[in-house]
Amino acid sequence: MRTGPAAGPHVVRLANADTVLRRLRDAAGAGLTASELVGATGLTRATVIAVCDDLVGRGWALELSTERADGTAPGRGRPPRTFAFRADAGVVIGLDMGAGKTTALVADLLGTPVATASGTFPAGAPGEERIRIVGTTALTALASAGIPPGRVLAVGAGIAAPVDRDGRIAAGQGFWRQFDVGLADGLAERHGWRVILENDANLAALAEQWRGAARGVDDVAVVLAGERLGAGLLESGRLLRGRHGGAGELSFLSLVSGAEGPHGIGQLARAWGAEEALAPAGLAGLAPREVTAEVVFAAARDGDPGALRVLGRLSERMARVVAVLGTLLNPELVVLGGAVADASSALLPGIRGALPSLTDTPPRVEVSPLGGGAVALGAVRRALDDVAERALDISLPTPA
Repeated sequence: MRTGPAAGPHVVRLANADTVLRRLRDAAGAGLTASELVGATGLTRATVIAVCDDLVGRGWALELSTERADGTAPGRGRPPRTFAFRADAGVVIGLDMGAGKTTALVADLLGTPVATASGTFPAGAPGEERIRIVGTTALTALASAGIPPGRVLAVGAGIAAPVDRDGRIAAGQGFWRQFDVGLADGLAERHGWRVILENDANLAALAEQWRGAARGVDDVAVVLAGERLGAGLLESGRLLRGRHGGAGELSFLSLVSGAEGPHGIGQLARAWGAEEALAPAGLAGLAPREVTAEVVFAAARDGDPGALRVLGRLSERMARVVAVLGTLLNPELVVLGGAVADASSALLPGIRGALPSLTDTPPRVEVSPLGGGAVALGAVRRALDDVAERALDISLPTPA
């Protein structure tokens, strides 16, 4: 909701326009008649019509035809004026910039994905090169959908480091520093885009509540569990950040007996799988260097004893992580997400079975249905929220 000085005519007009535009957007592209908007907003019919005409002129809405489905005009009386939100008035981009790759997801203004692209970073790539690759990946996604770069209204970007409320990356350990490359300013300078930087796990939490396992849940922890554990936390429906954006960082697990660090499922599966491969019984006949997380989970599905021992250790470790979150934060739900989300389903029985003995407040545990796409989708959600907040200050690009 817009805030500002004491209400005068201009402020009231903006507030009315904001209210009507949000109602049209919430209708997800379906038309609303003037009478329906009057009932939904409490505004007078004259005000609603004036606001809708203004929104049509600005490019945010369109007036729908009054023809019936069979192509004939409606019956007696003046047909109702019907308006709809223009989802094609522009696009947003959701970016996921990881350590080794980046993903760009382009969506319309209702959040419907229209294109995606991925790129990889060369080992040791400097910041400028990473920014270039991220921008090129986004341009590739736009081009595949035939969308000019000038139609981008906002970009959400997720990185694996704490980000404060002002979009600054927290100073800290070396893993975080590799993401402090000036991504937001770099993309703005190169492409003229408005970029909102955010922690990747926070974005995953937004995505899960929007379209994933946490729909309808206000108290949730979403754990990105691939290579390194990190959590996005929602408390009463709002992101829990902390002073410097580090509320969901799980490096403190190095102090927790049985958890012993923020090592992710993928990292541990490889390390423990390699240990099993060295044992006399081996693991699926593999040499240690051939062991990957995918191989371990596949071998476990085939009943390999060594792989099953790895899954048992992973279940115990993740149960302790979930128990810590359940004790400290008392969420209703913990979602395991990230690139290993599909494989994590095999760990659920062990995690759920162990939780009651580890915490007095065991949360429900689910696996993300969004998999590795959660961060980019959450970045789209963040960009859409930014556009909604600034909508009446945005000059929409001329349609192509």
